[in-house]
Amino acid sequence: MSASISTSTRRRILRGAVTVALVTGMAGGLAACSDSDDDGGSGKASAKPSASASAPTSAGQGAAAEKRLGELAQKAADGGSTGVIVRVDSGNGKPVELARQAGWTESDHRIAPDDQFRVGSNTKTVTATLVLQLVAQHKIGLDDPVEKWLPGKVRGGKAGGGKAEGGKAEGWKGKGGKDITVRMLLNHTSGLGDFLLTPEFLPSLTGQQKRTWRPEELLAITPQQDPPTAPGEKHFYSNANYEALQLIVEKATGTKMADLIEEKITKPLKMKDSFLAKNAAWPSGKQHVTGYEPDAERLRGILSGTVDLPKGVGFAGPGRPKNNVDTVAIDPSWAGAAGGMVSTAQDWERFLTALMSGKLLPEAQMKQMRTTVADPEGGGYGLGLMKVDTPCGTVWGHTGGLPGYSSEVYTDESGKRSVAVLTSTNFGIKEKSAAVSNKALVDAAACTMLGKPLPSGAAAE
Repeated sequence: MSASISTSTRRRILRGAVTVALVTGMAGGLAACSDSDDDGGSGKASAKPSASASAPTSAGQGAAAEKRLGELAQKAADGGSTGVIVRVDSGNGKPVELARQAGWTESDHRIAPDDQFRVGSNTKTVTATLVLQLVAQHKIGLDDPVEKWLPGKVRGGKAGGGKAEGGKAEGWKGKGGKDITVRMLLNHTSGLGDFLLTPEFLPSLTGQQKRTWRPEELLAITPQQDPPTAPGEKHFYSNANYEALQLIVEKATGTKMADLIEEKITKPLKMKDSFLAKNAAWPSGKQHVTGYEPDAERLRGILSGTVDLPKGVGFAGPGRPKNNVDTVAIDPSWAGAAGGMVSTAQDWERFLTALMSGKLLPEAQMKQMRTTVADPEGGGYGLGLMKVDTPCGTVWGHTGGLPGYSSEVYTDESGKRSVAVLTSTNFGIKEKSAAVSNKALVDAAACTMLGKPLPSGAAAE
């Protein structure tokens, strides 16, 4: 996390743990952006269980499935996830809704299933939906060059080609935004790197610096991939792609992204607890989850072997028990269309089921959204939508992460069933035991959503 970190090391961190907002790797199943923070706890359950938590999700599941999910959620919370919200709607009866938290966190906030939550990169699916709505209206073309919309704002590739001195590949000879299309931004094949761990941006990511970033400024500090990659050559997850898409959408419509999201998504779907954050503030009168990350010393240990983190470098915020930091005051507004939304488990499931069941996009655009490219970390990535293979079958959705917040929300292929697992930390579950517990919970929740028992070989410890 220092200015001396090499680009290649940055990528490894990005794909592993540090990429707080929006890293999506789903290798081996569903434990992805749930690179959440951990911490231990007293093992107390939430004081505010959902009234609907006792309702069966489908015949043959019911109380037993709910009890199992509750046990796994509490184990995850006590083992490093700090706090967990689980919502499973199997499309048959009332959803299972539950919240569990480590005991020491109760003095900060009693977590409840309907608490607001920073959903991070799940925002990308909303952004992609808005883009594809404009495509259907012939206002944007998927094959439009980015330069058409953002002249001079997107850099790509570097001059040269062939071999540099010493035989090292010098990189692709490109024309920046002239070679990158809207489709490439949507499926992360643009060739752009990510700005998250650049020396200019890192202090804002950790909350050590308070600054309001505009998408243009983030694109200006976005580095090339290492080694440089030609547009369309491979999938490389980058938040810069969606910062560019925000500018394109705003230019095509003449409307600010936050207003467009309200007009086209949250208001029609009655998502009353969802909005694009403009700062770190939460609406008055609304309950929200308190997020945590490991303190500087714990974080250094978590990242050891990946990067040598200088002593004292960590997230800004009040110290909390068990070597944690309260990150709720870190401003997420920089994420914008790439990951700036606040929502609830129920609201986000409502959006995702409406999308996947064909209520937000024409059939042609829905087909384009589901057309995936291979993700090096496993699964497939479409246009703002992830295809994930779980122990019980394929699901669709996205993951998200911001300092103190990690989320996974999915539906089945028809959009009739949905599952959300929201975790109040993003780095702690990089610790081995916490990662195991978190994955066990997400796998079990996905299987419950699909109406199948978790295969014995995949059962969590």
